[in-house]
Amino acid sequence: MASRRRPLSIKTGKENSGSGVEEKEEGEGKGTSNGEITEEEEPVSPAGRLFLQPRFNCHIVSVMGCGKRIDVDAVKAGLEVTLVRHPRFSSIQVSDEKQLRWVRTKVNVEDHVIIPDLDQNATSTSPDKVVEDYVASLSGTTMDHSRPLWDLHILNFATSEAAAVVVLRIHHSLGDGISLMSLFLACTRQCSDPDRLPSLPDAKRSSTSATADSPSGLLALLLWVWARLVLAWHTLVDVVLFAATLAFLKDTRTPLMGMEGVESHPKRFLHRTVSLDDIKDIKKAMNCTVNDVLVGITSAALSRYLDRRYGEGDDMKEEKKRLPANIRLRTALLVNIRRSPGIHALAEMMEKEKGGAKWGNKLGYIVLQFPIAIFEDPLEYIRRGKAIAERKKNSLEAIFTYWSGWVIAKVFGIKAAAVLCRRMLIHTTVSFSNIVGPVEKIGFCGHPLVYIAPSVYGHPHALTVHFQSYMNTMKIVLAVDELTIPDPNQLLDDLTESLRLTKDAIPRS
Repeated sequence: MASRRRPLSIKTGKENSGSGVEEKEEGEGKGTSNGEITEEEEPVSPAGRLFLQPRFNCHIVSVMGCGKRIDVDAVKAGLEVTLVRHPRFSSIQVSDEKQLRWVRTKVNVEDHVIIPDLDQNATSTSPDKVVEDYVASLSGTTMDHSRPLWDLHILNFATSEAAAVVVLRIHHSLGDGISLMSLFLACTRQCSDPDRLPSLPDAKRSSTSATADSPSGLLALLLWVWARLVLAWHTLVDVVLFAATLAFLKDTRTPLMGMEGVESHPKRFLHRTVSLDDIKDIKKAMNCTVNDVLVGITSAALSRYLDRRYGEGDDMKEEKKRLPANIRLRTALLVNIRRSPGIHALAEMMEKEKGGAKWGNKLGYIVLQFPIAIFEDPLEYIRRGKAIAERKKNSLEAIFTYWSGWVIAKVFGIKAAAVLCRRMLIHTTVSFSNIVGPVEKIGFCGHPLVYIAPSVYGHPHALTVHFQSYMNTMKIVLAVDELTIPDPNQLLDDLTESLRLTKDAIPRS
């Protein structure tokens, strides 16, 4: 059967008002447009309901480059035995008088695989721009809530990086970014061994020296008590600052901060590949983590970009091309406090079609401030990024904000929780995330992947910065509101240049 072909101005389904939830019709187990409902039901989590609110209608979109032209039939067959077997990807959201629930339904893959009808001249002359425009057009649409909330768009033409491109779009109510990435990886296999699942970097650190030198007796007890006191103090400070941000503490109004209603603006998605080995070299030289390095180079890039924006129109007055002092520029990091299901557990879940692995959004917030300044030493951004990250690790801020949000949703309702969540985001400037990817080349339904570039839209930030590792590369992905940031490629240039300057500045052995 031929796949549906659609024009560039996509309409994936009717745009429901309110929460966008399809009401259950009379008659148990009947009434969906997709097929008969089974008896397997589960409540939608508070975080899942949050992502369905009209001003917080968030979607995850992942652009993936393939190493060969896409065999559409093979992809459909692969989806049937992977994603379609997962409960969230084969369920719709049904509302009754008491609660919103996930209800299993029969999935017609034809409804979820989309091949757009694009201008062939444009795909031949400027394929990268066509992909960019197409994904941007997706961010201006919602999804049909009478079907499971995901779709796969196939762009079967060559770009500068890949032989073809697929775009996987998933509603954020289905899960958090890390869990969804784990689920996608569970649908892939290693290219070198098609029977093996992907492997992720080992995050464990050697503790041999720490164990040998660790104190014992009374000193160990005193250090344990002191560590708990520091943890309690840091948590208290973070909770107070979190409450202040909700109430009145806003970021400095900079050219990166979005205007009112930015969550409903279409976003433009751009990505660039840099060397993961360069990042690891900086990590080793500075005795820090990859995430510390990413925070540091992002701080450097945002500083360079804002310095330029503040200096616009002052060609003859170089001294004015400096940043204002004491800029407050923060990110509200969403942290999943539930341990993410492993790739093998998810693969087994889909193979056996049984829900054994824990799933769902269980999200708390961490507010992290980027140091915005012009430093002569590029490594100063890494030092400060490391200090900020280490400080945040020694706090229970994410756990507190999760449970406080849970209580608010239970007592005052999900709309009140959504208002507070949105208020937190509009008082900060940027969304920031980093997800670890597989260390070897992987294939999706028999198609080798050249790159993975995920992002998100529907939240009230004009700028989202995401880092995605894959093999020996790191993908920098930006989602921007062009009304706020009219030159997003310049910001990408600043990120890559900041990485280069930092790498050049590390001491040589």
